[in-house]
Amino acid sequence: MALCLFAGLGFWQVQRLHWKHDLIARVDARIHATPVDMPSPDRLQNVDTTTFEYLRVEATGTYRAEASALVRAATELGTGYWAMTPMDTDQGETLWINRGFLPAGTGLSTARASVPLGKVTVIGLLRPSEPDGSLLQANRPADDRWYSRDVMALSDARAVQESVLPVFVDAQSERLTASAPARATPAGPKPVPGLTVVNFPDNHLGYAITWFALALMSAGAIVLVWRRAGRRAE
Repeated sequence: MALCLFAGLGFWQVQRLHWKHDLIARVDARIHATPVDMPSPDRLQNVDTTTFEYLRVEATGTYRAEASALVRAATELGTGYWAMTPMDTDQGETLWINRGFLPAGTGLSTARASVPLGKVTVIGLLRPSEPDGSLLQANRPADDRWYSRDVMALSDARAVQESVLPVFVDAQSERLTASAPARATPAGPKPVPGLTVVNFPDNHLGYAITWFALALMSAGAIVLVWRRAGRRAE
């Protein structure tokens, strides 16, 4: 019984290994692809949003600087915040944009002041909302303390209710359109985009080897017991 169980788990991990490698290949192709238009709201509402995760998209619209929020972040640049700002897109939806990383100690007023006026085009990676909070800490909207990029909770807290999409975009680049008014941003930190970490744990080969080793040990134990039983019978 144990032999069959361990062998079955080993083959299952081999299947998971192939699935994970296919997933990594698909995601790698997505993040380096030419940006595409945002999926339609119907597709985002009726299909699992992880289907579009890390899709490289382009969105154009106008930011709502006053609705910006800071979400705790830990990056290669250290600890700090993600600067989240909703955008009213040209298609009539509201799309939250993670404009990038700001270091610890940055105030919300600085994040809001760094938001450009006028029409902006953003290129970045599509991400599903992160409801409730982080693994260790729940979001505290009443205190304006955010530990995950929960776009619906952020929208409620900022009274942003107009056709909010259930995803956000990790910005890689941000540019003003030709028709946007010029604006000099104040001195001080500006969000650093392009820090998305794409990391899929790939431990399936190690797990498969472990299960097959246990299956082999079980087989060896069965042979040993069988031989001892045969000797007693003699």
